[in-house]
Amino acid sequence: MTATEVDVAPHRKHPVDERLPPARMFTSGLQHVAAMYAGVVAPPMIVGPALGLDTKETAFLMGASLFTAGIATLLQTLGFWKIGARLPFVNGVSFAGVTPMIAIGKDRGADGLPVIFGAIIVASVLGFLLTPYFSKLVRFFPPVVTGTVITLIGVSLLPVAFNWSQGGNATAGDYGSTRNIGMAALTLVIVLVLRKLLRGFLQQIAILIGLVIGTVIAVPMGMTGFDAIKDAGLIGFPAPFHFGAPQFEIAAIISLCIVMLVCMTESTADMLALGRIVGRPADERTIEGGLRADTLGSAISPLFNGFMCSAFAQNIGLVAMTKVRSRFVVAAGGGILVLLGLCPVLASVIALVPLPVLGGAGIVLFGSVAASGIQTLATAALEKGENALIVAAAVGIGLIPIAAPDFYHAFPKDLLVVLDSGISTGCVVAIVLNLAFNHLGARRSSEEEPAGEAPGPAPEPVPVAQSVR
Repeated sequence: MTATEVDVAPHRKHPVDERLPPARMFTSGLQHVAAMYAGVVAPPMIVGPALGLDTKETAFLMGASLFTAGIATLLQTLGFWKIGARLPFVNGVSFAGVTPMIAIGKDRGADGLPVIFGAIIVASVLGFLLTPYFSKLVRFFPPVVTGTVITLIGVSLLPVAFNWSQGGNATAGDYGSTRNIGMAALTLVIVLVLRKLLRGFLQQIAILIGLVIGTVIAVPMGMTGFDAIKDAGLIGFPAPFHFGAPQFEIAAIISLCIVMLVCMTESTADMLALGRIVGRPADERTIEGGLRADTLGSAISPLFNGFMCSAFAQNIGLVAMTKVRSRFVVAAGGGILVLLGLCPVLASVIALVPLPVLGGAGIVLFGSVAASGIQTLATAALEKGENALIVAAAVGIGLIPIAAPDFYHAFPKDLLVVLDSGISTGCVVAIVLNLAFNHLGARRSSEEEPAGEAPGPAPEPVPVAQSVR
């Protein structure tokens, strides 16, 4: 009997479609927001100053990013028509577009933003039209590929947690200080202890409780302050086309079309990973709906001065760890993101969590994703054929941007959009090698699962921290 069969009795809804009581819905959704907040506001914090925007305008971009991330998340979780994966799938601003957007806006200042927004709109519309064809790639994601990609997602996210643990800003004087790392370690211990001692719902929100405790401890240590709350306004709607009407330039559009393909590849891998974790494997229809939500959210985002949206893999770890699989919980998180975008005061409260505290919790979250990938690989029959070689090559190449960040420094900048993403490169390598070894004339024993079939619910692994009820 599979995990899915045990979890879903005929008389009850699948855990993905369950609605929790309002209080649990809100606190669990808030936990998702806390886990992703830094990732949402980081791209505008980088792009804004790079384009010469002042603090006020950069803060406006941050609010717009929160607002549009909330809309994109609602599209994914609730959905309508054929749009939305209808999984506990979080969307936010993609890091893949940061470098190309800075290159587009270089030497233009704020005047570069309309060009960036125009390119995002065109790339998103083209991506939306491609989704029926792109989603068919799911048949090339057997366990040997999905397990590799899920593992790479977790391992690729860990450096983010390590950076947060050191302070987040490499130019700061206290970056990597014993105080920052000590606070991250303390938060990690607090989360682990809470997970061990608490039961029921409190255990499910152990991450959120750990973040609150860590932040309270950080206040007297001078690691966070309340100035941002004092300076924040009560209401701040991201007025449409604040920086001007979108402009369309061919070079910028081509650059961000490449970024869109990267985002679609990563989102496909993330949906496959999340589908296995929640016990509802993502099929072609789910992938197509999820990619439509991605691209539609990205097309809407520039209207409110936001950037390209894609999946947030860090929240997959939170789902695996807490065992809360309801998509309505993540929808509640999307609603909170919309409110944060409309109310800067609320957004500044979330921003009180110091990055070292977030980094300590992130180690557990991102490590959970990698562990889930390893569990998926355990079902991939690595002892048969060249499956072990496929994993070895894909993981090795996927780790290059992490282990040697300057490895591709001599390559054209346009290629770096793809090569600097270990998830994308590892995914492509795994797919190509799987086709080469398991499809093109390769001999397969009759008892082996056909490698080109998308993984079905029947060797469903139990994800990290997930028990069979």
